[in-house]
Amino acid sequence: MQCSEQTTSFRIARISAHLRPPQREDGGILSRGNCRAKGGAPGFKVAILGASGGIGQPLSMLMKMNPLVSVLHLYDVANTPGVTADLSHMDTTAVVRGFLGKEQLESALVGMDLVIIPAGVPRKPGMTRDDLFKINAGIVQSLCEGVAKFCPRAIVNIISNPVNSTVAIAAEVFKRAGVYNPKLLMGVTTLDVARANTFVAEVLGVDPKAVNVPVVGGHAGVTILPLLSQVQPSCYFTKQEVEYLTNRIQNGGTEVVEAKAGAGSATLSMAYAAVKYADACLRGLRGDADVIECAFVASEVTELPFFATKVQLGRGGIEVVFPLGPLNEYERAGLEQAKKELKASIEKGISFVRN
Repeated sequence: MQCSEQTTSFRIARISAHLRPPQREDGGILSRGNCRAKGGAPGFKVAILGASGGIGQPLSMLMKMNPLVSVLHLYDVANTPGVTADLSHMDTTAVVRGFLGKEQLESALVGMDLVIIPAGVPRKPGMTRDDLFKINAGIVQSLCEGVAKFCPRAIVNIISNPVNSTVAIAAEVFKRAGVYNPKLLMGVTTLDVARANTFVAEVLGVDPKAVNVPVVGGHAGVTILPLLSQVQPSCYFTKQEVEYLTNRIQNGGTEVVEAKAGAGSATLSMAYAAVKYADACLRGLRGDADVIECAFVASEVTELPFFATKVQLGRGGIEVVFPLGPLNEYERAGLEQAKKELKASIEKGISFVRN
């Protein structure tokens, strides 16, 4: 079948619009109304804020591969045109569109079902999560102000470290804007679970996919509390094994930072874990039953306003926040230590927005 010159031009313009969204909505041939990215195949619309970074790029690639994603918006302050062009050549269902700079944040966010925020600087050797806070807190606040304004009903997955503080920052931003829904805000701690499953599987000599270790508390150092007494399938660990596993799980991030010797932090494993959690959120939105993951969320499990524990995800975001379950003496001691540090980190995030 022959195509007219006008039809050919339209198709070319439509493809270009995927890669470089228009600055104006003037009804012309490049307007979003004429762009397939307005609503591709059936599925969900996902935005990644910080898509050009060390976590953002592999995260974007993995989300492009997810069959539940119909539209994937990539936002950053630099390099998104290149990342978008690269990923758009993948023959998967999701339509990819890139957005560059603050002036395009609104276009990146409008209509999104899920927003994933890995934006910020990575941890380097010798850098504490407190050092990260000084840089990343303002970035998260600014992006969450955009979410509050342009897609307040979206599920928000916070990856930017320190998660123990940035989730509190996001909550305060949403409260200030009058759109806070604790069921929609989640700090991604899935990497702690992935590490726990992997390290326990190494000790047991089994497939990590056959292991499930609940990890509660927070997402930094001693606030990361693996509940080895609740490992599935049930097994016994010696005191030495418990101490070894707990220490390694708590310091998994440092292990990677030191191994990379200044070349980066845990970007690939974090991207994998973030996609695993994002997929759980999308399956929940789809209405799948028994979608359960660990996450750092608004909680009444302890006296703290936020705490990581198992949650059940559904159409409205978080449907159930599960209790800790029975803890042994070692875990109870770890819990008290975790809560002390968590309290300070949460208060720091709250104060950052309020002051």
